[in-house]
Amino acid sequence: MSLQQLQQKLPDVRAWIDRTLAAHAAQARPVVDLGFPRLGSYYSPTLLVSTKVIAVAKVPAPPLASMGLTGFDEFENLDAAGITYLSSFFVRHGYERDESLHFHELVHVVQWQHLGPERFIMAYALGHLLSGGYRTNPLEEMAYRLQARFDQHAPPFDVAAIVHPELDRLVPALLGSTLKS
Repeated sequence: MSLQQLQQKLPDVRAWIDRTLAAHAAQARPVVDLGFPRLGSYYSPTLLVSTKVIAVAKVPAPPLASMGLTGFDEFENLDAAGITYLSSFFVRHGYERDESLHFHELVHVVQWQHLGPERFIMAYALGHLLSGGYRTNPLEEMAYRLQARFDQHAPPFDVAAIVHPELDRLVPALLGSTLKS
């Protein structure tokens, strides 16, 4: 797959995301309504009010292979507990009260907002392809690292103030990389 092929599929991926979010809009609830005690010490009140969470039996992943995007089998087949699109995220039933998972998905919301949809999708896809998979994707590593700090009850910190400069360093290198055809 080439970088150009990936870029050509961006509208298809974005359309799938928009359709998926629209199909679940009636189930979406603001994160703030869940009443998690610690998230407000790490994220702005505006983010917690504007971000929506949707509980589902299985978190939806885009059918990338059927869109002609190869190399994402692991991602498509993950039995993930959560996944983020734009300013909404899905959590699998049984994880609705998992504050740590919500923290992790909110890191991704901050990433989406800072990069914008097209840059986020490209950076995430390139991170996945170049790093060798989901868990080693730099955007996931960032979320897991911050989640670990949260889980260890580190003193509260401003997630956005950490994520923004890290993305500003990381993403230009990812977007400037080349893929094998």
